[in-house]
Amino acid sequence: MIADNLQRVRARISDACVASGRSPGSVALLAVSKTFGSDAVRAAHAAGQIAFGENYIQEAVEKIAALTDLPLQWHCIGPIQSNKTRLVAEHFDWVHSVDRLKIAQRLSEQRPAGKNPLQICLQVNIDGGANKAGIPPEAALELALQIQSLPNLQLRGLMTIPEPAADFAAACAVHAIARQLFDALNASGLALDTLSMGMTADLEAAIHSGSTMVRVGSAIFGARTYPNPV
Repeated sequence: MIADNLQRVRARISDACVASGRSPGSVALLAVSKTFGSDAVRAAHAAGQIAFGENYIQEAVEKIAALTDLPLQWHCIGPIQSNKTRLVAEHFDWVHSVDRLKIAQRLSEQRPAGKNPLQICLQVNIDGGANKAGIPPEAALELALQIQSLPNLQLRGLMTIPEPAADFAAACAVHAIARQLFDALNASGLALDTLSMGMTADLEAAIHSGSTMVRVGSAIFGARTYPNPV
């Protein structure tokens, strides 16, 4: 089932790329495995998936420990409290949800010696959603420059989670704002290569607007039962 779902999602990505005049290889798939066990991740890996996104840090750390025999790439895409930065710095490869300098500083300080730099995306509240984490777009350049100066981190790009849009055109309009910010930051001298936007419901609109990484969970693993966040 997971293998079939992955095939369908990859076909959606490929079709969206072709429709947008882009190469299918220009968009990476991040399989969001939060709330699903290590067996589900193993099944996805057997179907060729390497990169996995997790929101709940303690759950993710336990899963990572159970899957050390597989060559996986782990992305933290959920909110990070100060008391969880060490776990993130020690166990993850990427963090998409940095929205405070304090968190970035702690990740930098707590990254173990010998590990590759932690790959960082700034989470931007691109549409001003009241319940969404992330910095306002106008604060992105200052925070990006501050993070760029920290050791053990490599700034890669932006991550957004806009509110659900009414239709394809509306979704594209919001995602286009993120793309404009991404381009403006690069024009300011940054070297960003990752625009993490688009999920199961809106990946086509995100790809049309320039996403380089889509985060898909339910279309791969099925419906979720949410635990209490930890």
